[in-house]
Amino acid sequence: MDKIKIAIAGIGNCASSLIQGIEYYKNKEENNAIGLMHWEIGGYRPFDIEVVAAFDIDERKVGKDVAEAIFALPNCTAVFCPELPKTDVIVQMGRILDGVSEHMVNYSDNRRFIPSTEKEADKESVVQQLKDSGAEILLNYLPVGSEEATKFYAECALEAGVAYINNMPVFIVSNPEWAAKFEEKGIPIIGDDIKAQLGATITHRTLADLFHKRGVKLERTYQLNTGGNTDFLNMLNRSRLASKKESKTEAVQSVVGQRIDDDNIHVGPSDYVPWQNDNKVCFLRMEGKLFGDVPMNIELRLSVEDSPNSAGVVIDAIRCCKLALDRGIGGILYSPSSYFMKHPPKQFTDDEAHVMTSDFIKGTRDN
Repeated sequence: MDKIKIAIAGIGNCASSLIQGIEYYKNKEENNAIGLMHWEIGGYRPFDIEVVAAFDIDERKVGKDVAEAIFALPNCTAVFCPELPKTDVIVQMGRILDGVSEHMVNYSDNRRFIPSTEKEADKESVVQQLKDSGAEILLNYLPVGSEEATKFYAECALEAGVAYINNMPVFIVSNPEWAAKFEEKGIPIIGDDIKAQLGATITHRTLADLFHKRGVKLERTYQLNTGGNTDFLNMLNRSRLASKKESKTEAVQSVVGQRIDDDNIHVGPSDYVPWQNDNKVCFLRMEGKLFGDVPMNIELRLSVEDSPNSAGVVIDAIRCCKLALDRGIGGILYSPSSYFMKHPPKQFTDDEAHVMTSDFIKGTRDN
């Protein structure tokens, strides 16, 4: 089958894991392909994805082949596929806007973004690059808090006529005004904010759903996360956190049955610990009442490599998006969004979303 041609905005840790994974699974068969939810979707396998355009703003990545740029600082994720062939796709200078937080200048060069001095791209040049490359889908992997930059690339996708997968917590797909723009042009979109394969949010949601189904009243809960990648450094600037906190909190609130008072739920990043690099540690506590109003609580510690934890989910999102393109389906892809994203336009339990997405893949459900 033809390759699925993707463009990526933001060549950070998540993009690194995704691109490594595309190459890594070329040497696997279905029976030993650990870490995938689906080996094949609509005839497309993980390695049937090809990066044809890439944008970043860091001087250590701009101008380099994508296969080299994904290992450049400040990226710090696990390297599980070190031998990547050159892609002949050069990382282009993107648009900074609000993509770099001012407080980063106080940290080591190895940890922060260093903006390139090259001229920033304008909308016309990005749109032209998307068209010339033959990209079918644009992936947004910008840093948390990049509200204006995310909207910039969403506009570029609209003008270029390419599908858009919003992997970070700026509300595009779940914003009716933005969703209507893609609907009007018949362009498929998936979002917002990627849900990891087995991370803090999916674990918290599963336990909250279990409490609800087993008749346990969940009264108080917190989810505290620490990490050492650029996302956690970015989130030290609390002004960049509003949409991220809402995304993670609503992902849990949506499955508890009866909403928890705001004072009794806290979900979000807790601190930046440089030596953790791309490893995220989640501390989870849930307090509730059982039969007879007898109290109980559960505490859990989860440690995961953050970026590979999302890459397998994105590989499925890309292939579902391609199915929509093949089938002539535009606008919001509700089923994949509900299964793959923390803040979709419509929330469902993960069991419901799994069935809906399976039906979408089989072609018995439109979106």
